[in-house]
Amino acid sequence: MRATEHAPPAELVRYVSGSTGLAPDTAARVVADVVAYFSETPEQYVRRRHTELRRRGWNNERIWDALATELAGRPFGAGEVSRRQLRRMVYG
Repeated sequence: MRATEHAPPAELVRYVSGSTGLAPDTAARVVADVVAYFSETPEQYVRRRHTELRRRGWNNERIWDALATELAGRPFGAGEVSRRQLRRMVYG
């Protein structure tokens, strides 16, 4: 956990630890990782995933299609996003 991040809620850590058998320190890291993952803005998500998919050798046409599909299923409910909007998120 980064120094700037807040500690995850103790009650949630206890729940995850108890339901999974993970040690409390490990459960706290898991909870913090999940919270951070779902705290991304649509722009942060698009930039991160674009970088990941480029590293896998995907071309932008394939990436834009994948990102549009992925965004629709994310909890921030980005709605439908055009390829142009995706490009602007990545390249400004």
